[in-house]
Amino acid sequence: MDNRNRQILNIALPAIVSNITVPLLGLVDVTIVGHLGAASYIGAIAVGGMTFNVIYWIFGFLRMGTSGLTGQALGRRDLTETVRMLTRSLGIAMAVALALIVLQVPLREASMLVMQPPAEVRRLASIYFNILIWGAPAMLGLFSLSGWYIGMQNSRVPMLIAITQNIINIGASTLLVFGLGLKVEGVALGTLIAQWGGFIMALLLCFVNYRRLRRYFSWQGVWRRDAMAHFFKVNRDIFLRTLCMVAVMLFFTSAGSWQGEVVLAVNTLLMQFYMLFSYVMDGFAYAGEALSGKFYGARNQEALGSTVRRLFWWGAGMAVGFTLVYGIGGDAFLSLLTDEPSVVAASHEYYYWALAIPVAGMAAFVWDGVFIGCTMTRGMLQSMFLAAVTFFVLYYSLRFTMANHGLWLAFIAFVAVRGLAQTVIWRRRRTGCTA
Repeated sequence: MDNRNRQILNIALPAIVSNITVPLLGLVDVTIVGHLGAASYIGAIAVGGMTFNVIYWIFGFLRMGTSGLTGQALGRRDLTETVRMLTRSLGIAMAVALALIVLQVPLREASMLVMQPPAEVRRLASIYFNILIWGAPAMLGLFSLSGWYIGMQNSRVPMLIAITQNIINIGASTLLVFGLGLKVEGVALGTLIAQWGGFIMALLLCFVNYRRLRRYFSWQGVWRRDAMAHFFKVNRDIFLRTLCMVAVMLFFTSAGSWQGEVVLAVNTLLMQFYMLFSYVMDGFAYAGEALSGKFYGARNQEALGSTVRRLFWWGAGMAVGFTLVYGIGGDAFLSLLTDEPSVVAASHEYYYWALAIPVAGMAAFVWDGVFIGCTMTRGMLQSMFLAAVTFFVLYYSLRFTMANHGLWLAFIAFVAVRGLAQTVIWRRRRTGCTA
């Protein structure tokens, strides 16, 4: 294995482990409340969890923008700017978190208005929200720190933090719920403790592992106007791109629910195949962020081009592998996810759409990492907007003739168009990345 492939795997593999552990935080909460004897507890965690997923998904630009800009500073050997970048990102994260805490009541009420849960679920979800909103500084701070670590070519620390968070969450939630009888309050507090535990761990590891960078720290230049303008320009594009993605994903779920409980269940199950593939491919996207940012910052076009080619070879291998695994183990996966015969039987009619996901979506994941590293965020926004328009046009053109098949065709087109558009944008700018 050559050095470039080794660099990719050194970042991708720990990132994949981190990604796979992330959904476990929510899964632990659901599992615990699932043994409390009332469906309303599960509904409360689902409603509250979805609220925070959307909020944190929207502010994911703090991680992506930080990783690309940090990687570029590292490539230029500008260690002062790498430290400034962390300070700048953390400062913005804390300001956003403070705004979320101040606006927690309208945010909570808006969420309840959109989802319209039953009265008891609403009451319990509000309790869950009121506790977990105080984890906003920790979660957004972790976004900044994780992005900075990745930009510094280090995905092992985020992996250790993710694993530690899950251990803390399991222990604290179990003790508070089954030991102290706090029920939904215990689940929320357990998750809150895990969030702050992860954030404090990330800060401590930063001080310990990067203490040599302390001599580069200075408040001077952290809030420099041109640096802040560039940071917000990059993150504005990522923010708008994320809104387009959230709109498509939420609409996909809603359009499935309009077709009845069985179709909604089928779509939810098959979407897990997309999510599993995304957890793995995001690891290679993180490698793309770190290495592309570093080589772009160093103006090493040869190394950048070599990295992109190798990332696509790894992506193609993952796409073929996942397609084969999904094709061979389809029924086994479906049976693992549910024991409801009607849902498993109905899934067979749409299963080939799940098989198309890896091949259709691979390029988008790889390009996202490369574009973030090169801060080609305008290209990311343009490709996402075009893909979202394609999704909605196809869905509304086919919904009466193809029903749920039309919804899935629109979604497959959505992920494919993203990758195709980014390929065109990259080729037009192959002489060098631009912000």
